[in-house]
Amino acid sequence: MALDHVETLECTLCGATYDPEQVVYTCPEHDGVAGILEVVYDYDVVQDRFDASLDGDIRSQWKYRAFLPVDTEATPVTLDEGGTDLLDVPRLGAEFDVDLRVKNDGLNPTGCFKDRATSVAATKARFAGRNVVTCASTGNAAASLAGYAARAGLDCRIFVPESAPEGKLVQPRVYGADVLAVAGSYDEAYDLSLDVTNAYGWYNRNAAINPFQIEGKRTVGHELADQTRDSIPDWVVFSMGDGCTIAGCWKGLREFAELGYVDDTPSMLGVQPEGASAIHDAFHGHDDVDDVADTLADAVAVGRPRNTLKACRALEESGGTALTVSDDDILAAETLLGRTEGIYAEPAGAAPIAGIRRAREAGIIDPDESVVAVVTGLGLKDTAGAKRAVGDVIRVQPSLEDVADQYGTANPDAESSI
Repeated sequence: MALDHVETLECTLCGATYDPEQVVYTCPEHDGVAGILEVVYDYDVVQDRFDASLDGDIRSQWKYRAFLPVDTEATPVTLDEGGTDLLDVPRLGAEFDVDLRVKNDGLNPTGCFKDRATSVAATKARFAGRNVVTCASTGNAAASLAGYAARAGLDCRIFVPESAPEGKLVQPRVYGADVLAVAGSYDEAYDLSLDVTNAYGWYNRNAAINPFQIEGKRTVGHELADQTRDSIPDWVVFSMGDGCTIAGCWKGLREFAELGYVDDTPSMLGVQPEGASAIHDAFHGHDDVDDVADTLADAVAVGRPRNTLKACRALEESGGTALTVSDDDILAAETLLGRTEGIYAEPAGAAPIAGIRRAREAGIIDPDESVVAVVTGLGLKDTAGAKRAVGDVIRVQPSLEDVADQYGTANPDAESSI
């Protein structure tokens, strides 16, 4: 076995360390899941193993295997996740008067950003000889884990709140997973997933407590550094739920700068719905943090984020900030992104676009600054939310007259290819 590029797992609260060869979720010195662990690397070993030719050619996140906390003997469980395109979006950028690009991680194999973490989870679970994987999810992590469990030949049992969108719960069942709808909130489903992990010994993918999951997510930071090596953006914008994604991206960006692969790092902007704003509230020092999530952006509907500390550190260290947007703002951003650039994002994936508008209005992002928004989920994940924004289809009879009622009388001199 060779995990020699990982030095230790270190508690973010007390500094206690643990053997990375073991399956350890959180520091037992703290109640509940407060003692979140950080993976600490031997970067001399990492650099010896990494081909540092940053050329923007990224087949999958496993280009950065030297940075991933998996044994050198392990065979990756992969569906070619990562390597998503960084798209110029000039029409949308003109809307906000910024130099804007979008990294569309909704094009990952199961339709969401979470595949980056799940690939690492499935790889580690299979290599450790675990036969069953589990997680709590509002839908996206459920589908992701189920897909990669199928790829790895593992059994998968998932806990979701009963309010999770039905469309998101069909996908994991197609992959063969058991989906258990919990009569309660996401946080209650989460707590139950921890109970069954302890009781049955299943491998838990929950990114907020499994220290290796952020490590998979941080490959988006490596990719962004690779793709923008000659033009590091001023800002990178994410929606925030549990806080793992923005923390992971920042770690990847920071690593590549500290190792000298790129010259600078961006500021991170974290966006949360007004109805699920716990990380935003903690970052800004609010005392009256509401732990009940109420937002249509179900992928970030988290009342009690487990990775608030790491998320806030990412915002602070990067010189960034957090803001909130309304559900109406999010729906407007979803349709704006679609009609200007042809990118279909679920509500949580469109929240960064709403955040950019708010940041411009507040003077947080200046005119002509360069910005990358990361879309974390495909719009087909939640068509019900999009329908609220676009309304019903236009119904017509099968006659030219009905079309004329909509668009006026046809031009008889118009050229036709029929």
